Amino acid sequence: RTHTGEKPFFCPDCGTSFSHLSHLKSHERIHKGEKTYSCSDCGKCFKTSNELKIHQRTHTGEKPFFCSDCGVSFSHLGTLKTHQLIHTGEKPYSCSDCGKRFKTSTQLKGHQMTHTGEKPYVCSDCGKRFKTSTELKVNQRTHTGEKLYYCSDCGTSFSKFSHLKTHERIHTGEKPYVCSDCGKRFKTSTQLKVHQRTHTGEKPFFCPDCGTSFSQLFNLKSHERIHTGEKPYSCSDCGKCFKTSNELKVHQRTHTGEKL
Repeated sequence: RTHTGEKPFFCPDCGTSFSHLSHLKSHERIHKGEKTYSCSDCGKCFKTSNELKIHQRTHTGEKPFFCSDCGVSFSHLGTLKTHQLIHTGEKPYSCSDCGKRFKTSTQLKGHQMTHTGEKPYVCSDCGKRFKTSTELKVNQRTHTGEKLYYCSDCGTSFSKFSHLKTHERIHTGEKPYVCSDCGKRFKTSTQLKVHQRTHTGEKPFFCPDCGTSFSQLFNLKSHERIHTGEKPYSCSDCGKCFKTSNELKVHQRTHTGEKL
């Protein structure tokens, strides 16, 4: 029947036709909500044997799909296809509002929320709303304390993959962010952004008491102690308190005799 194109098996619910009875039976589970295929490892159930087979790779670690460009392997064909866009540079998904293009439909969907302002995912612990389920999941780790990502060099764990990648630069010395004005390199995009203010003169942080502006939030916080009189840095030798860590460091030399 696959050669003739004949599809004699019809779904009574939606009218879709199939060339094999087994295909119709698998399809009907969509309407029934039936999940007859059970994983022997964890008991999770699936509608089709193919879904079960894909799931079982999470237990076996099998990754049968290989990238011909770099050799990286994947457990899902769809994940491989998405990965290959790194090499081709292809961005097939386009935003109808602004024309910006994306590699995956998920990236496009997340982007489109910047136009709609939609944040459908709500944290049950703090009530904060998020655009994607991934953002919600990451936020929930701040409540549970879960840290999934481990540094292979020192064992330090992190709740976010991006934080692990930033940390690893301590070991590798990598500085991928380059200032286009002076060529100076930085480990994080935040460090680069702060540095670029030395070229632009931007000072986005303002003191509410006197209006003095600063290029870094840290400098504003230090300045505000002039108004509050707060001295959070205490000497462990004599107990004297200081407004900044630098003032404390200078003072401690009176105990150690260090001369710089």
